[in-house]
Amino acid sequence: MLPSQHRRRLAAPASALVLALLAAGCKEQQSQAAPAAPPPAAVTVVTLRQQPVPITIELPGRTAAYRTAEVRPQVGGVVRERLFAEGQDVQAGQPLYQIDPAQLQASLDSAEASLQRNEATAASAEITVNRYRPLVRARAVSQQDLDNAEASLRQAQADVALARAAVQSARINLDFTRVTSPIPGRTGRSSVTPGALVTADQANALVTITQLDPIYVDMTQPSSRLLRLRRDVASGALRRDDAGAAVVKLVLEDGSEYAAPGQLQFSEVIVDPGTGSVTLRAVFPNPQGLLMPGMFVRARVEEGVTDRALLVPQQAVTRTPRGEATTMVVDAENKVSARIIQAERAVGTTWLVTAGLQAGDRVIVEGVQRARPGATVTVTETTQAALDQRGRPAAVGG
Repeated sequence: MLPSQHRRRLAAPASALVLALLAAGCKEQQSQAAPAAPPPAAVTVVTLRQQPVPITIELPGRTAAYRTAEVRPQVGGVVRERLFAEGQDVQAGQPLYQIDPAQLQASLDSAEASLQRNEATAASAEITVNRYRPLVRARAVSQQDLDNAEASLRQAQADVALARAAVQSARINLDFTRVTSPIPGRTGRSSVTPGALVTADQANALVTITQLDPIYVDMTQPSSRLLRLRRDVASGALRRDDAGAAVVKLVLEDGSEYAAPGQLQFSEVIVDPGTGSVTLRAVFPNPQGLLMPGMFVRARVEEGVTDRALLVPQQAVTRTPRGEATTMVVDAENKVSARIIQAERAVGTTWLVTAGLQAGDRVIVEGVQRARPGATVTVTETTQAALDQRGRPAAVGG
């Protein structure tokens, strides 16, 4: 074989090898220059719908007795007996103390005797008048004698009325020797014992009666909040029932909720210049006496109902460094956008949103970390009820 032909045969495989290496290098460069696009992030969304929501506000408050009566004697005397046990529930009119009635009984007997004497005098004067009248017509008695007899009759009748009033006063004073409860309620400590001398106008009360059922709860609310409530009701944003009576629920000092709801009675019309707040008063049933005057409680007042509320799950809302509330929304093309919203208040596990969102918007509740504004995502629908169910602790089997 010629030397030139041999060199051409050796050069052909070498050229093919070089071309193959060059092609592989180009493919590697192309793969490094254009990596494969990652799949869209998967998120879970909740579609917002308008719904009626009761609006409540939580206020600090203290319980106050419905009625309190300081029992004092209305007559003087020595206490013979105490007729109740301290701390006992009593009814209106129930006897509490017995004051020695002997002296007042004697006064009543004397007044009754005076009444009888005056009645006898009046009867005699009436007989005289009835006897003189025909004698005057017969000119056997002068008109002056008849006039004097009639004046004596009227004076005797006035004495009878005066004596009858004295008897009534003496009987009332005698009844006052049995000191009774003016209201139903629970007794406190007695300040006197049998044998103590009491007077009609003494400063110290014998005992204090406190009515606990029902019971008041006094709450304080900023005046600005009250003005806002009135504006919302006037504009129709907040609806109240026809009676306008708000329902109130209590949370006790240990965190438990009081079983029976109460009713808001009134709101003061004077703002405290020191705190800028007004006082609200609610009344609660208290048949078991669980609530006692002076207890600190938190009252949840139902201000009304908003018919077009948008509730956003709390896990869908974040805060910017400036404190603005934001959420991620997925549009009809599954693209993500960020929204600044006004989250006015918490309602259970949701935020009540008044601006920035509308009915039909889909907010991201899961996968927010993987979603970026402008990116396309894959969407899975859920509901607020399903989110609440997930958040509940699982039941422990036996």
